[in-house]
Order: sequence, then C-alpha cells, then structure tokens
Amino acid sequence: MILIDPPTWPGHGRMWSHLVSDHSLAELRAFARLLDVPERGFERDHYDLPERLYARALAAGAQPVDSRELVARITAAGLRRRKRHQPPPGFSPAAPPGPPAR
Repeated sequence: MILIDPPTWPGHGRMWSHLVSDHSLAELRAFARLLDVPERGFERDHYDLPERLYARALAAGAQPVDSRELVARITAAGLRRRKRHQPPPGFSPAAPPGPPAR
C-alpha cells in the first residue's frame, strides 16, 4: 500500500510530505512515476513530495497516515533504510594523516 504523511516538513521554501510503500520499492517507484515525481526526489526508502502534489497523491490512492505510522509501517515491512553516518566534509579514507592538502 502507498502511504503519505501530511506536508509538514519545511525545506527549500515549501512544505513536503513523505511518500512510501509498505509493500515494495517497485510499487513506490511506479506510483511516483504515475504522479510524475522526478527520480531525484527519491531518498533511500521514500520520495519527498511537495505539498502541491499531496491532494493528487490522495486522489491516486495513497493512504494518508501520520509520520509515526508511516515509519512504523515501512519498518515492519523491512523497507526502512536509515541514513548512514556521514563523514565530515573533506574526509577521505585514502588521504594520509596530517593537515589538509592545499
């Protein structure tokens, strides 16, 4: 099933929803294509969906849920992909120890 939380997440001058599937990433990607959501909106386990597409997603069959339920459902389905630790800017595992190169 496709799930969507309310557009309450601010960013880039607008509000965003998260669009997920509790069935498969293939189902999610197909639904996003139906809405013409660019692939760049995909992040690990969800699409960031601008507020202007929220009503369209509901009309296409997305089930509205709150953010907590959305995370619980994709976690239970084994589809949750957390962010991995990000190294600090400029970090390179191949760089020798010492001051940064200039």
